[in-house]
Amino acid sequence: MAIKATIFKVNLSVADIDHNYYADHALTLARHPSETDERMMMRLLALSFNAHQLNDLCNGDGQLVFGAGLSDPDEPDVWLKDFTGQTRLWIEVGQPEEKPLSRACSKSEKVVVYAYHHAAEVWWKGIENKLTRMDKLSVYRVSSDLSQELATWAERTMQIQATIQDGHLMLSNGEGTIEVTCERWK
Repeated sequence: MAIKATIFKVNLSVADIDHNYYADHALTLARHPSETDERMMMRLLALSFNAHQLNDLCNGDGQLVFGAGLSDPDEPDVWLKDFTGQTRLWIEVGQPEEKPLSRACSKSEKVVVYAYHHAAEVWWKGIENKLTRMDKLSVYRVSSDLSQELATWAERTMQIQATIQDGHLMLSNGEGTIEVTCERWK
């Protein structure tokens, strides 16, 4: 018998001062049995950083949602689809391979990767030259210390405030605050 996904509920309040985007998001995260809390929380971080794209790419006429993630390798971790069904933004977390990223670039207007984990630098050195021709692709690095700290916040029900100013993301859960700065690699 297959193990089912664990469901997490998140009330995410985003105040993106850089992009003049302010909204509350009631989210459901389904954590695959083989997914770690760290990876799941990185998906939430990626959505927080890109929530403004709802206005920037779709003028509010779209949905920013979590993909099937590990359950379906043909879906992104987070995506933004407009109401015509067109994929406007494709977001991956971790260290994806070149071919899935190339496919994502052919299916979406923008593709963003948030690399984390202590092996991210090794992954980047091995794949950097292969990704340079992908104009739609942006790659960011989140420190493994930060992603591991964020993993400790994982609870079945979460209230998180995300404030973005000057390219910095401040996440707060009522008990603590984490400042997130992403290093842009591409």
